[in-house]
Amino acid sequence: MARKCYVTGLGSTAGNNRSHSLQATRRTFKANLQKVRIVDEKGHVKRVYVSTRALRSGLVTRA
Repeated sequence: MARKCYVTGLGSTAGNNRSHSLQATRRTFKANLQKVRIVDEKGHVKRVYVSTRALRSGLVTRA
């Protein structure tokens, strides 16, 4: 599964883990995606992954 929001395109981003000695190792910050049923532009019901930010702001209509 591609970790990408169906509506906003929000995906995972890269950053650093920082230890107590400030040693940097690479890590990924994953998007908070939920599998929901939505109604798309054509009126069809789809089951897609949507970020919680898009759900809270009302960018999608739940089916």
